[in-house]
Amino acid sequence: MEQLQIKNITVIGTGVIGTGWIARFLAHGYHVVATDVATDAEKRMNIALERAWNSLEQQGIPEQASLDNVEFIKDLEDAVAHADFVQENVPERLELKRSVLQQVDHYAPEHTLIASSTSGFKPTNLQENCLKYPERVFVAHPFNPVYLLPLVEIVGGKKTSNKVLQRARTFYEAVSMKPLLLTNEIEGHVADRLMEALWREALHLVNDGVASTEEIDASIVYGAGMRWALMGPFLTFHLAGGEGGMRHMLEQFGPALKLPWTKLEAPELTESLKERIIAGTEEQAEGVSISELESRRDQFLIELQQLLEKYWPAAKVTGRL
Repeated sequence: MEQLQIKNITVIGTGVIGTGWIARFLAHGYHVVATDVATDAEKRMNIALERAWNSLEQQGIPEQASLDNVEFIKDLEDAVAHADFVQENVPERLELKRSVLQQVDHYAPEHTLIASSTSGFKPTNLQENCLKYPERVFVAHPFNPVYLLPLVEIVGGKKTSNKVLQRARTFYEAVSMKPLLLTNEIEGHVADRLMEALWREALHLVNDGVASTEEIDASIVYGAGMRWALMGPFLTFHLAGGEGGMRHMLEQFGPALKLPWTKLEAPELTESLKERIIAGTEEQAEGVSISELESRRDQFLIELQQLLEKYWPAAKVTGRL
C-alpha cells in the first residue's frame, strides 16, 4: 500500500459519533468531507458542530482550523474519491456496515485507510466483503463526546496490515488522542465490555428495587468514578491493599469474588423496567435540556483533562495545538 500523508478525511455517518469525529478533525486543521443518506443530515451536523466548536475553542485551536473546512457530499463514491482517511459511523448493524465498507473499499484510492467506529463488531467480520484491499480496514472505536475524550481503541482483523495499524495510531496521536492498540479482537473491545458489565448490574439493582437511577449514579460520581478518572480499577485496588499493595488486596478481598454479589446476565428489559429507568433519569435531569447537559458535561471534561494531566503527566495527549 502506498504511504501518503493524511490530508483529506471523509466521515461517513453524521450522528453523534460521526459529528464528534468531524469536530475533532476540523479542530486540528484538516479538511473533512462528510456524507450521510439522511435528508436532514447536513443541517443537524452543522448545529452539532457549532455546539462542539464552543468547547474546542476553550482548548485552543490553530488559526487554520475552521468550520468552513467541512464539505457535505451526498454521494458516497464522490465523498471518498480523494480521501486519505475514512472514518465510518453508520448505525450498528453488521450487514449495513459490511455493505458501506465494501463500497468504500471499492471506490476509495488504494492508499486510503478505512476505520470503523463500531462499538462491538470485530474487524475480521467487517472486512469480510472488502475484496480489493481488506488489509487497510480496521476498527477505531472512540467515546462520546469524541471531540473531547481522547481514548480510541484500535483493533485489526485477520487481514489488517500491521503497518496500517501503526499509521492509524500515529494519525490519532496527531489529533490529540490516546490510542489503545489491542492485541486481539473481541466483541465489544475492552472499554465497552467493562462499561456493559457495570450497566447490566445497574439494571438489576433498579429492577430489584435496591436503588434508584439517581442513587446508582451518585454511587459512581461520588465514589468509584472519582478514583477511576485518575487510576482505573487495577491501580485503585493496588492502593486498597495498603503498603502490601495488590498482593495484600487479593489475599484479603479475593475470596469475596466467589460471593454472589453480581449478576453477569442482564435482566429482561420489560416495559416496567424501561419506564422506571426513563422516569428516574428524567427526574435526575430536573428539566434541564439535553443541550444544556452536554454543555455542562463538556466544560467538566475540559477541566478534568487539565486536572488529570497535572496529577498524571502520562495522560497528556500528544498533538495538542
